[in-house]
This record gives sequence, C-alpha cells and structure tokens, in this order.
Amino acid sequence: MPGTNLTREEAQTRAQLLAVESSTIDLDLTVGDKVFASTTVLRFTCREPGASTFADLVGATIDEITLNGVRLDETQVYRDNRIQLDDLRGDNELVVRCQLPYSRTGEGLHRFVDPADDRVYLYTQFEVPDARRVFTTFEQPDLKTVFTFTVTAPAHWTVVSNSPTPAPEDAGTDDSGTPRATWRFAPTDPMSTYITALVAGEYHEVRDTYVGAHGEIPLGLFCRQSKIADLDADDILEVTKQGFAFFEEAFDHPYAFGKYDQLFVPEYNMGAMENAGCVTFRDEYLPRSRQVRSFYEQRANTILHEMAHMWFGDLVTMRWWDDLWLNESFAEWASHHASTKATRYTEAWTGFTNARKNWAYRQDQLPSTHPVAADNYDLEAVEVNFDGITYAKGASSLKQLVAWVGEEEFLAGLRRYFKAHAFGNTELGDLLGALEEASGRELRSWADEWLTTSGVNTLSPEFELDPDGAYTGFAVRQSAHPDFPTLRRHRIGIGLYDREGDQLVRRTAVEVDVRGERTEIPELDGQRQPDLLLLNDGDLTYAKIRLDPRSLATLVDGIDTLDDSLARALCWGAAWDMTRDAEMSATDFVALVLRGIGTESDVMAVTRLPLYAREATESFSHPRNRDRVRATWEEGLRELLHAAEPGSDHQLAFARAFASAARSDAGLDLVAGLLDGSSSVEGLTVDTDLRWTLLGALAAAGRADADRIAAELERDNTISGQERAAAARTLRPLAEAKEEAWELAIVRDDVPNETQRSIATAFMTAGQEELLAPYLERYLEAAETLWEAKGVQRASTALTAMYPRPLTDDASVERVRAWLESSPANPAAKRYVREGLDDVERARRAQERDGA
Repeated sequence: MPGTNLTREEAQTRAQLLAVESSTIDLDLTVGDKVFASTTVLRFTCREPGASTFADLVGATIDEITLNGVRLDETQVYRDNRIQLDDLRGDNELVVRCQLPYSRTGEGLHRFVDPADDRVYLYTQFEVPDARRVFTTFEQPDLKTVFTFTVTAPAHWTVVSNSPTPAPEDAGTDDSGTPRATWRFAPTDPMSTYITALVAGEYHEVRDTYVGAHGEIPLGLFCRQSKIADLDADDILEVTKQGFAFFEEAFDHPYAFGKYDQLFVPEYNMGAMENAGCVTFRDEYLPRSRQVRSFYEQRANTILHEMAHMWFGDLVTMRWWDDLWLNESFAEWASHHASTKATRYTEAWTGFTNARKNWAYRQDQLPSTHPVAADNYDLEAVEVNFDGITYAKGASSLKQLVAWVGEEEFLAGLRRYFKAHAFGNTELGDLLGALEEASGRELRSWADEWLTTSGVNTLSPEFELDPDGAYTGFAVRQSAHPDFPTLRRHRIGIGLYDREGDQLVRRTAVEVDVRGERTEIPELDGQRQPDLLLLNDGDLTYAKIRLDPRSLATLVDGIDTLDDSLARALCWGAAWDMTRDAEMSATDFVALVLRGIGTESDVMAVTRLPLYAREATESFSHPRNRDRVRATWEEGLRELLHAAEPGSDHQLAFARAFASAARSDAGLDLVAGLLDGSSSVEGLTVDTDLRWTLLGALAAAGRADADRIAAELERDNTISGQERAAAARTLRPLAEAKEEAWELAIVRDDVPNETQRSIATAFMTAGQEELLAPYLERYLEAAETLWEAKGVQRASTALTAMYPRPLTDDASVERVRAWLESSPANPAAKRYVREGLDDVERARRAQERDGA
C-alpha cells in the first residue's frame, strides 16, 4: 500500500495523463477546535478518456465525493489516503467535501493557542507533500494550476493567502454565537500545490510598500499579538526592500506574485517557507531577548533566501523533486550573494564558511551522503534529503560554477532561464542549457562531476624547496574517499601569508584550475615559502583543505593575528575538519579556539566555534583526558567572559558558552549567581533567554529541581518558556526525568512539535552515560516502527536527536551494528540510526587520536 508515499514513476504517469485547469478550495475554520471543513473542486482534462488515476487527500473524514456529477461510494474509492478516479472523461470535475484534523506537528494546517493570551493562530506548511492534508490535490510539483481560496473564519481574525486579502463578507455566527466572515480570494497565477498557503488568526499586521523599477509591491508583516513588541519591522522591511531592488535588477524579471506578505508563526518546523507571496517564518526570528549580530545576519539571509525562491522555485519550478537542489541550492547561493552586494552584511560568505559549509561537509561524509541532484525516487526519499548537501553543498557548487563561468555570464544565463520558463516546470538540463548559451562553456561534464556524484574531495599541497626556502616545484594533490572516488575540477585561490610585525598578512595569491589527482602550479615556482600557505583562498570551491606542518604551526601560534576574516574562516574550518578526521587532537583544537575566538571579528564564528569546541570536549577527547579538557575549556571561557568588552556580542556569546561548559563548583556558583543576581559581569544583561540558558546548565548539573524550573516558567509563561522548561526538566540527571522525557518525545502524540524537539535535543546529555545506557535498546525498539507510527516530523526529530551518542563503548557500537544488519525498519528510519552510529565511530577515532 502506498500510504502517504508517492513514487516518481506514479507522478510521471499522472502528469502524462492529466492537465489541471483549476482548483477551487472552500475552507471553514469555524467547525471546532479539532477539525475544519474542506471542500475542493478540481477541474482537469484527461488525454486518454476512459483511463484511471487518483487524487491525494490525507486523513479525511469524507462527507461526499462526486466525479462528473456522479456521487462515488467513499468507502470504495477513498482508501490509503488516495481517491481512486476511474473512467475519466476528456473534461472532468471532482468535488470532495470532507473534514480534516488540525495539525500539532507543523505539517498541513497547524493550530496553536498562545499560552500568553489564549489567542488562536493557524498556518499551513505544505512542502514537500502536505497540501493534501488541507484540500484534495494532485500532489506533485509539475501539475501546476490556478487556485481560488474561499475561507470562512471568526470575523475578528486576519486571513492571508497567496492572493491579496479581500474585504471580508458577513457570514452570520457560529454555534457559540461568534460572528463569522468569509474571505473570497482572487484566483492565483499558476503554481504548484506546495507553495500555496493559508495563515489565519488574530495576527497583528504592519503594512508598507516597495517602489522599484517595475512598479509597486505591497508589503505586509504579521505576528502574534504577544510578539508585537518583538517585531522590529524597520529592519525587516529594510532587508526586504534591498532584496527586491537587487533581485529584480540581477534577474531582469519583475516579481510575479503581486503582493509580498511575511508572516512570523509559532511552533514552526523550519526556518521559513517560500509560499508564493505569503512567506512564513518561525517567529523565533522576532527575538524577545538580546541577540548577537550573527542572528540578524542569519535572519537577513533567510529573508533573502525565501525571496530568491519567488523566481527560482515559485516562478520556475522543478518538474519533480530530483531537482529539489535547484530550489534550495540556488536560494542559498543567491541569498548570500545578495547579502554581500545589497545589505550591511557584506561578509556574508565568511559566515557561510564558518557555519553552513561545515554543515555540508559533515553531511557529505556520512554514510547517507547523496549527490546534490539526488535520486529522489519517491516522497520518502525527498523528505530525508532536506539536508546540508541539498542546501550548503549545492550552494558551494554553484559558487564554484560562478567562478568557473564568470558572474556576469552566470546571471545572463539565469535571465534567459526565467524568461523562457516563467510559470512552468523545468529539469536540470534546462538550466544548464541557458548557462551554456550565456557563457559559451560546456557544462554537462561539470554537472556530472559536481551534481551527480557524492563525497567531498581533499586538497593538499606538495612542494620542494631550494636552500633559500623558495619553491622549486609546487603541486596540489586531490584525493577522495574510496567509496566516492570522483576527482573534480576546482577553481581555487592559493594564498601566501607572512608575518609582518604582529600581523599575518597575504603577500600574494594566485587563482588556478585544479584537475585530477595532481596539478602542477608553476606560478608558485621561485616564491619564498610563506608562514601560512592557504589552499582555496577566497573559498571558491567545495573541498576539504590540508595545511602543511609549517602552516599548521603558524595557525596554532597565531590564528588571532591573521588579518582576513574569510581566510580565518577557512583556517577554522580546516582545523575543525582535521579534528573530526582524527588528524588534530581535541585538546589542541580547544586550545586553538581559546586562543583565537576572543579577537575573532566574524560573530558567526564567535557563536559557532564554541559549539565545535564543546563537541571536541565532550565527544572527541579521550576519556582519560576529558576532565582536564573540560576544565581548560571552562576556565578559558570564564576568562574570555570577563575580558570581553562590556555589553558586546562577544560577551553575550561567551556567557552562553560558559553556562554550557560550567561543571566545577566555582563555575556553577557563578552561573547560579548570574541567575539569582548575587553575581554580575559588567555590561551583561541577564534577560529572559539567558536566564533559561543559565537554568538549563544548573538543571544538567543537578542544581535546579522541578520546582525551580516551574518557578522560572511562572515568570515566563509563553510558548518559548514552556519549550525551555521542558528542555530543562529533561536535562536533570535523574532517572525519572529521562523516563518522563521519553514518554513525551517518543510515546505521546499530543505534545506540540517544537516542545517535542526541545525535549529530544536535551535528552542525550554528555556526562549522563549511566542514566542513558538503558535507552539504547529502547531507542532501537522504537526505531523499528517510529516512522510509520509517528510520521515524518516526529520520527525524524526523535531518531536524530535521541540517538545515544554519548555511549561510545564497544558493546553499544556492536549492538547498533547488529540491529542495522537485521532490522526490518523503514529505510528512512535506518538512515538516521546509521548516521548516529557513524557519529559515534568518528568520535571513537578522534578519542584515540586525543589519547595518543
């Protein structure tokens, strides 16, 4: 039985048979607090009269199904989340009336009651295949159509969709006497089901207008009433207008969807979603507490990412999910490119190297790695491939392509592409053809190397020196993992950096093409060996880089003296990668971070490096060294906290990191003092979110009990407070705390999605191995059925976060290996288990290196 799955072959067959003329959807949101009423009228043509197909609808209680005026027996035609449609005519009309449940998992139509004021908020999330949880669909991206929404809701609500919001019409009252209204939205432009949207509730609204070369675009910002004080509309609108000005000029194509609303919604599973003209964001992007600059840089990047999708994804859409990367990789590249060109975040590519790219490198070295252009043969494959390869490796590949063909030629190809395929569907070959026409370069072989193969290359320098220390021969050696042996063409910079006084500065750089296993670089013959030799200077390509012994020594002694932020990001990345590959000890990596982070100018690095150092401390250090490394890390952060400029981003980042590192009595006393006000650090404001960070640290150390957590929740009775309290309760080193958390995250279905995520993320706490040991068998038992029993969102969250990574002993590893060999679990579930095991095996190798 297909269940909620759909294969590529089924989609291709249906697309060859059907053309969808229109989809008219009537939703009544006044039925109750558990379900809503949905009526869909689908008009479509069939190229082979008499043929059969199916429509998609998940979890419905059917009232009536009518095909071409004939009522069908729903007990016969609606099963397994599909409506069987037989004996089709040339022109067809399908009418489905049903009731559907509101979601608590963030999939379909999610319903949220704000604990701050009991107001109700709804929003949809449809990517990949969840429009069918709200109305009857042909759920695949290449069956685009015109959508007409009519929505009945409480009259005092705000209702937003892809088309501009019309004036509401009186619709009487519901059973409780509450006034109702109906909003009749105009038909949309042709679009795919997954980018349609509905947002409804007591949202606060801010209006503005962008005026550009192609006319005016009405802008809207929306948030919950309890978040009004957090809506920094001026900053969000500034980035929005900068993005429109940049993209409309760069793409030479006007924005196509009329108005542009951005809605900040609660309990959101992802960062944002590019619904056409109706973009939804997680409302954590409206911070209630002080944030460092990198937070706003990332928010700006997300705003621009979703805006780029209006062209790449919404205007021109992939035919099937094999080309999901065309959406996400492009938007990832375009958002960073626009940030550097059009906003105040001019060093966005440095932040990309310090954060997003490391995500891609990790994902690409897992056993589940896949090509950028993945073989998404069905929806289950798609849903597990929203990962660092799809986003960050793909964006890195595009950055390499831009370097390969030239920026102007690349943009010229995009302009051809948008003009040729507006409101249509495409495949990879369509984009490559447009880029080849614009650049004059053959790109099919480039695509074969970069988009259809897996794994990451490693670039290492090889050289000889004359007696005076000058290069007499220089080459770049390229290698690959034996399981993924592709050697690619790379356009790279090679930077030579020397010490000049108390600075490490670039003397010169060359830009070259690297091919095959070994590439001679004659441009460097005669150059004096630098103190630091940096491959991939400028971060043009996607590859791991290695440092020669002299360069590594220079880095260890003076990364804080390197005067270029992007070069430092590459060095940080190389050091972290060498630590993960057991070529640099965890002890040395922690020392390196402590040396350089205090003066690091890129705040993205200042927030990310402590996460890497914490992983090095807790997972990669040898057990006999761990207490010493922990003490070094804790004391180093304490010194950095006190030395940081009062009120600075560095100070806040170090306060957060210190709380997570504190284990000594003195350290925990300081954490407790900051929380209760008996201690202070000049310039540090202990606001709501920092209070929870401090309390979580105390809970993990056994110094905050359930009553103390409840008292903090009483101070902050918001959804964020409830999520942070759930995490804090889970962190406690108590058997009953773990048992309660397991019940909430694994067993129960009524726990909201983001609360479940908070619990799952806090569950496997380093240092609590004795408490966690019994959960290895329980985790494996749950993994047998979790995918089918709980659905994609809950299952993927639990399987990823609750893998027992702290258990690195031989017996635990062998048990998981045996389970993977014998278990009949869903392949998607086994993928997450296999990834967790790979993390543990990598940690074991790193521990051995640290103990050597």
